[in-house]
Amino acid sequence: MRMSLAQRVLLTWLFTLLFLIMLVLKLDEKAPWNWFLIFIPVWIFDTILLVMLIVKMAGRCKSGFDPRNGSQNMKKKVWYLTAMLLKLAFCLALCAKLQRFTTMKLAYVFIPLWALLIGGMVELGYNIFYVRRD
Repeated sequence: MRMSLAQRVLLTWLFTLLFLIMLVLKLDEKAPWNWFLIFIPVWIFDTILLVMLIVKMAGRCKSGFDPRNGSQNMKKKVWYLTAMLLKLAFCLALCAKLQRFTTMKLAYVFIPLWALLIGGMVELGYNIFYVRRD
């Protein structure tokens, strides 16, 4: 099953809207829910993305696959997987901090997010300066 761009955009907006509604309810103290429950739309969306990414990565392992005719290189997919795991680590650490499960300093909670942002800037710089030289 292949999702069209419109379906992916609609799915992204839907999960973002659900997360924002739940976040506002929590911040307005109208919903006394656990922070991990507030992030359920994020967890579901990330799970969908991870499954899609792993299926695409596994497609390279099937017989008859010619790596010279591949659509994307494996390094980019590994970066996407790493980025998803960094985002997951940040969300889990943030929820644990907000729920007071840990006494970790807030600066340590943001380390996966900083690593993700730095990696994204490196990826952007690489795509601008090395890949698109004409």
